[in-house]
Amino acid sequence: MSASIPSPGSSSLEIGSLDLRAYGLMIALGVLAAAWLFARRFTERGHSPDLASSVTVWAVVAGLIGSRIYHVVTDWRSFHDNDNWGEAWQIWEGGLGIPGAVIAAAAVMWVFARRKGIPLSDIADSAAPALPLGQAIGRWGNWFNQELYGRPTDLPWGLEIDPEHRRPQYLADETFHPTFLYECIWNLALVGVLLWAGKRFTLKPGRLFGLYVLGYSLGRLWIETIRVDYASQLAGVRVNIWLMLALIAGSVVYLLWGRGDDAEADASTDDEPADDEPASEEPPADNPESEDEPAENTYLES
Repeated sequence: MSASIPSPGSSSLEIGSLDLRAYGLMIALGVLAAAWLFARRFTERGHSPDLASSVTVWAVVAGLIGSRIYHVVTDWRSFHDNDNWGEAWQIWEGGLGIPGAVIAAAAVMWVFARRKGIPLSDIADSAAPALPLGQAIGRWGNWFNQELYGRPTDLPWGLEIDPEHRRPQYLADETFHPTFLYECIWNLALVGVLLWAGKRFTLKPGRLFGLYVLGYSLGRLWIETIRVDYASQLAGVRVNIWLMLALIAGSVVYLLWGRGDDAEADASTDDEPADDEPASEEPPADNPESEDEPAENTYLES
């Protein structure tokens, strides 16, 4: 190996007498970073910091539960074959599915927004760049656990994986694609793109979140094709690949939906009289015909 990325010798961090699980610590740091960016953007939309805190708490709880359920459901064979269902909720050992976190958090936020009477798009668009920021940081937990790596590679940035963390067919290989690093870089780039797009363009409510889903799914789709960890399959293809394809298609439809309405809005704007044009004169009040004649759109008021 001429060059490579070493893996940590331990999955824990010792700080004095404390022994912290690095995976959980990175997840916590990711949550804090995402919560900070979300709160900043949410309050800029006129909402109170207390409401931002409430949204964050509900989203984090739902996200953690949803992410673990997604992992257990899509990787149930590993628990069934090894008869270790008791480990299904040991999240500190790894195994949080990001798609499950986003889906669960979105469902809870929909209910929250309806109960509070606030636009769901305010929550979604505020969270759009915050989510990949948290994901970029949280992915470093996989580095500490030496998990979710890619195929063997001789590239200079190949990731060293200890033999006890390799799958049996890769015991002779020493370095692998650092998919955690690929996803971290992709997510950080996505944060920049979303922040730029939100300032550069006037997007319809909710469209920034659609851009997040599209951008994340495109990157995750490529990463899934090179990962070699065990995963449930459907028709010989990893379930996550099918899901990413569905999310890409759905986000494209969502982003394109309503373009006709935008065109109509622009056309109606063009038809409005300019400020320097005289307003049309109303019929005089003493015109008997205008008093007796019913309004043209009266039937719409029923």
